[in-house]
Amino acid sequence: MSVVDHTTIELAPVRISEAEVGDYIALLKPRVMSLVIFTALVGLAIAPGHFHPVLAFTSLLCISVGAGASGALNMALEGDIDALMSRTANRPIPRGRITRAEAMTFGMTLAFFSVLTLGILVNWYAGALLAFTIFFYVVIYTMGLKRRTAQNIVIGGAAGSLPPVVAWVAATGSISVEPLLLFLIIFFWTPPHFWALALFRSDDYARAGIPMLPVVAGADATRLQILLYTIVLVAIAASPWPLGYFDLVYGVTSLVLGAGMLVLAVNVFISRERSASLRATRKLFAFSILYLFGLFATLLAEVVVRAIVPLVG
Repeated sequence: MSVVDHTTIELAPVRISEAEVGDYIALLKPRVMSLVIFTALVGLAIAPGHFHPVLAFTSLLCISVGAGASGALNMALEGDIDALMSRTANRPIPRGRITRAEAMTFGMTLAFFSVLTLGILVNWYAGALLAFTIFFYVVIYTMGLKRRTAQNIVIGGAAGSLPPVVAWVAATGSISVEPLLLFLIIFFWTPPHFWALALFRSDDYARAGIPMLPVVAGADATRLQILLYTIVLVAIAASPWPLGYFDLVYGVTSLVLGAGMLVLAVNVFISRERSASLRATRKLFAFSILYLFGLFATLLAEVVVRAIVPLVG
């Protein structure tokens, strides 16, 4: 009589994702995405010539989705350090709501379709530049710079500075001085903005092992760098007016807001006592957002006014 060997095969339990729609929205970094949309909108608005509204909307959508893809891929790659920082510990991956693999798949899918759609429906120059922007943020900044150098924000800031350039290229198929000026404004705005954050979050970055400037060089060196970058930023932001690229209203706005940035940067530089330093850096961080918004909102308002005046007349 034969004996049948009944072998029991145990299957690994299938993990059911706990993610909800809100978790996937969080992966997109909505606050960063809103800044990308706004700066890209200004890039579109100041571009010369007529751009069909449907193509303009498509361009903004693709740029914003590309930014969201970058955020999702960034979170997928930084889940370990996000879990160590109080500012990021509640993100979906550290909380176990979404796995790294799910975030990577989500981000790669969004990146692929945003670039492909922009290239096919608008133009391939803009599509290629959007692809480069995503690559720079994910590979150069997230994978290459962030954990290795205190200059991570300086170099990596180029990715966040490109959306208005992508928008301009989408509208014109070419490049010009105006979008490069917008690029430079955002590029030199990024270090003082994020180093102010890093100053009052330095313990977080140290715990996560991220070599932000305050962790590596100390608070005093960071304060000096904030002041120097702010001086350059204010000069660059004001330069389009005397150079004839933007008009008087923008020029006055840039000088007024620039004076505010300089005063707050000087306050950060001279405030060495801990509680005073924390107050100063928080004020600079908050005002820097208003500063960038004010500059770009002025350019957008000027475009709107120029479009309305002939209709009213």
